[in-house]
Amino acid sequence: MSCVSLINVDGAGTLLQHLRDGMPRTRSELAAATGLGRSTVAQRVDALLASRLVGAAGEATSTGGRPPTQFAFNAAARPVLAVDVGATHVRLALTDLAAGVLATEVVDLDVGLGPEVVLGWVIEHGRQLLATVDRPLSELAGVGVGLPGPVEHATGRPTNPPIMPGWDGFDVAGFVGAELGCAVAVDNDVNIMALGEHALGFAAVDHLLFVKVATGIGSGIISDGALRRGAQGAAGDLGHIQVPHDVDALCRCGNIGCLEAIASGAAVAARLQAAGINATSSRDVVALVRAGSVPAMRMVREAGRTIGEVLASAVSLLNPSVIVIGGSLSQAGDPLLAGVREVVYRRSLPLATADLRILPARAGDLAGVVGAAVMVIEQVLAPDAVDRYVAVAG
Repeated sequence: MSCVSLINVDGAGTLLQHLRDGMPRTRSELAAATGLGRSTVAQRVDALLASRLVGAAGEATSTGGRPPTQFAFNAAARPVLAVDVGATHVRLALTDLAAGVLATEVVDLDVGLGPEVVLGWVIEHGRQLLATVDRPLSELAGVGVGLPGPVEHATGRPTNPPIMPGWDGFDVAGFVGAELGCAVAVDNDVNIMALGEHALGFAAVDHLLFVKVATGIGSGIISDGALRRGAQGAAGDLGHIQVPHDVDALCRCGNIGCLEAIASGAAVAARLQAAGINATSSRDVVALVRAGSVPAMRMVREAGRTIGEVLASAVSLLNPSVIVIGGSLSQAGDPLLAGVREVVYRRSLPLATADLRILPARAGDLAGVVGAAVMVIEQVLAPDAVDRYVAVAG
């Protein structure tokens, strides 16, 4: 047993939070920042060094005598497996503890094949990704999983997912965790995309609303710099808010007049199909817009206006500083954004829109896996979790 394990390392996790910005600091600087005694700081730094979560980062400028050593967060200490499960694909990524991507893999895989098949592939290929970067399974810090349906975040179980037969109530976290031997966090795909967009494109924004417009419509809410899930993890479900027109539109949830039934990519494609224009998906709609189809551009802009009606209420309620529009239909570009902006700026209060920006997503295909990594990193690097890990590692 090392000497580090003989001392009290409680509080090492709190100290680590001061280093997670990547800026090297000396023991004296950490003592000044935390208000702790130098001997306490020294003990906690030593414990973090033993766990490899912190490493030496050169020497500071000397003010007389031997230059003091600086210490920095070691994001490479442990890898994280991030999983973005879509309706017809699965994307994997290995990241470091700062959500920097180390390796990726994507495959076409139908979520309707069921949890054992899909998650079995995730487990097998997760192990293979670890081997490609020469890291043992024992170092894996955790797994973050995003799913294309409602998820009870506290349990990691899907709840009545409409496009995921066989997944309802399945213990995703337990199934994956039993095979990979680490912590597993699970959430819906829109929430993890919100985390990914925030991390990759809008890290300085504390109040952000991410809106995914694809086959369905949903949103992820970042407030005071943190994701807000609500009491049951159902916050942000814009797609099933009823709009005051087209109230006869039947939604897949069983209600009528839902935003998703009127303004999603699937709804726009159905309208184009009814008008005699071949379109069966969001991708078809985007292709038509890019080819200059006037009916497609008109319908996409009208969808943007309808989405804007709901978002105008959300702006008054949540007061975001940025609304990020993502999802497959967002690739139609200006017509969708122009429709959203037109209504939001007209119908929301001037105070709420004075500095409001409505922008396209920036993170691309990596939004989901980076967000899944961020979700699990925030859990495994929480102060209490770090204290437990340091005690064992020491």
